[in-house]
Amino acid sequence: MNSGILTFDATKLPRMKIYDFPRGPYPARVRIALAEKNLQSCVQFEMVDLYKGEHKKPAFVATKNYSGTLPVLELDDGTLIAECTAITEYLDALDGAPTLTGRTPREKGLIHMMSKRAELEFLDAISVYFHHATPGLGPNIEVYQNAEWGLRQRDKAVRGMHYFDAVLRTQKFVAGEIFSMADITVIGGLIFAEIVKLPVPAECEALQAWYARMQERPSVKNRVTMSEPAG
Repeated sequence: MNSGILTFDATKLPRMKIYDFPRGPYPARVRIALAEKNLQSCVQFEMVDLYKGEHKKPAFVATKNYSGTLPVLELDDGTLIAECTAITEYLDALDGAPTLTGRTPREKGLIHMMSKRAELEFLDAISVYFHHATPGLGPNIEVYQNAEWGLRQRDKAVRGMHYFDAVLRTQKFVAGEIFSMADITVIGGLIFAEIVKLPVPAECEALQAWYARMQERPSVKNRVTMSEPAG
């Protein structure tokens, strides 16, 4: 359910490479943003296998992302941009008509606030739970685990679900009346919740209904099977 209105010629944009793991919740955020912006044709994906620890290999850390996380955007001039929010901001600015990060000062402020809350109160909390209180990526990668801390973060994530349920009882999208980066961040959290089998509480009916609607968006539905252009 993209806007369907392109104000630029995507074929004239620079080629980009994205290092990602197709089923990862953080890479999913960038894949959704790409689809919402109709920029798939500009991108070549290169898979970095999280379960093999390829994102932690010295060569990747030294040359692509010192924090050893995904996704990473590489521009044709060699510039590297990590962090989902930063990548989304770059993609959203390419056509000069941002829709995911806000069009007005008010929208920008609200979207960034809610996206940050979605990270702190929900998505990142599930990530800590995954890495500390579940097998995570396996013993060769999870070299230190603190199960108690992981379980505390699981509980924090559930509180985050209740918070966003309350938000969505009063408005159509996470940051107001338009689909934005904030919605994508919550979607990433719910994708991660499915991976770790952390259910949304039954009483969070607004959040569940919103997520059902979001899963009907082509950008969300096709995020893993997104075609990868040759060459």
